[in-house]
Amino acid sequence: MDPLSALRDYTIRGEVDRIVRVNDEFRFGSEYSFPCSAETAYRSKQGSLYTLETLVYFVRSHQLKHIEYIQKARTQGIPAVTLPDRKPLLEYLQGKVSSSDAIEFLVPPNNVNTNSNAKFPDLPLSSSLIPSESLAPNLNAINDAREGKPMDVDLPSVMTMIRTMERPLKDRESLLECKQRDFYSVLVASTKREEERQRMDSQQRKDGLVAKSRLMGSEETRYGDESGYDATPKPKMHLKGTKIGEGVPIILVPSAFQTLITIYNVKEFLEDGVFIPTDVKVKQMKGAKPDCVTVQKKFSRDRVVTAYEVRDKPSALKPEDWDRVVSVFVLGKEWQFKDWPFKDHVEIFNKIIGFFMRFEDDSVESAKNVKQWNVKIISISKNKRHQDRTAALEVWDRLEEFVRSRSHS
Repeated sequence: MDPLSALRDYTIRGEVDRIVRVNDEFRFGSEYSFPCSAETAYRSKQGSLYTLETLVYFVRSHQLKHIEYIQKARTQGIPAVTLPDRKPLLEYLQGKVSSSDAIEFLVPPNNVNTNSNAKFPDLPLSSSLIPSESLAPNLNAINDAREGKPMDVDLPSVMTMIRTMERPLKDRESLLECKQRDFYSVLVASTKREEERQRMDSQQRKDGLVAKSRLMGSEETRYGDESGYDATPKPKMHLKGTKIGEGVPIILVPSAFQTLITIYNVKEFLEDGVFIPTDVKVKQMKGAKPDCVTVQKKFSRDRVVTAYEVRDKPSALKPEDWDRVVSVFVLGKEWQFKDWPFKDHVEIFNKIIGFFMRFEDDSVESAKNVKQWNVKIISISKNKRHQDRTAALEVWDRLEEFVRSRSHS
C-alpha cells in the first residue's frame, strides 16, 4: 500500500495514534513502514507532492486554526499544507470523498513484466503498492475472463490496481499554463485597436465642437417674395421640412437640486453615459453656474453630429426660442410649467418630449403625477454606474425618434 492510502485508511479507522515515528520512518502499527520524507500521491495546488511527514502532522493538527497550525509546523521544521488544499485534503483523508484530482499515483517503470506470456502487468508484491494476498486472485480472474471463463473478481480491488498503475500526463493546472504559447502579440494588437478607437473618438468630438455645431444643414439659399419675407440667411436644423424652430434645438432641465438631471451634470450623462450627482458636480465646478450647456449626439447612420443647447431658465427664453424646445426633463411638480406658453400638459407633451429620471428603487409615489402625463420614465441605479450608458442611450433614441416625427409632421 502506498503512503497516502495507508494514512487515509488509518485516519478513517480513527487509528492515527498507532502511527509511530521511529528515527526517520513512520510505522503504521505492524503493517507498514515508510520513510518520513517519502512523497505521497497528493499534489498541492502549488505543484509539489506533499511528504508523508507533512500529511501525518496535518491530520494530527487539523483541528487547529490555520495560522496556529502553520506557526507550530514551522517551529518543528515541517512543511505545512496550504490553505487552498486544507479542506479537500482533509475530506479525502477522512473518507468524505473517494477521490481527488490532486492525487497522482505513480508506479516505477520497472514494475511491468516484459515476459510476452504474461497475462497482466507483474506488480511488485511489496508494501509500497498492493498487498500480495489480494493481487493473485484478481489477476487469475482477469486471465480467466480473457479465456472466456466466468470471472469472479473483486472489482474495487481491480480498480485500485488500475488507478495505482495510471500515470496522468496532464492535469487542469498544466493545461492552463499554455506552455509554448505566446499571447503577447494578441495583447499588443488589442491595445493598438483600443488606442486607435480612442483617437478617432477624440478627433470626432473636436470636429463636432467647431462653432458648437450650430449650422448642421446645407448652404442657405437666398430668396424672398413680395410678402416682405426677410431674405437674410438663417441657421436651421439638419432636418428636412422641419417644424422645429430655426437654430440649435433646446433641452430644458429643472433648476431645482432635488431632480437627478440638472444643468450641472447633464453633459456627462448625455455625452459620456455617466451619472454624477449634482452636489458632486457643484463642488468640482470652477466659476459661476453656466446659463447654457452644449451637448452632442453622433448619428451613426449619416455621421452628422447634432448639437443641443441645455437650459434651466424657461423664463429667459424669447417667444421664438420656444419653437426650438424639443425636450424637457420634468421634476414631477406642477409649478415647473408655470408661465409656459401652452394651455395644458397635453399640448406641452405633444410638442415637447418629456423625460422623468428616477432611481430604480424609488417609491411609486415619486412618479405619481408623472404617470398621468405623456412622459417617458427613465430609471437608473444608485450604485451600478455601468448601467448609466444604457439609460442615456434610451434618452437619445427617444429624442431622435421624436425629432424625426416632428420634422415630417
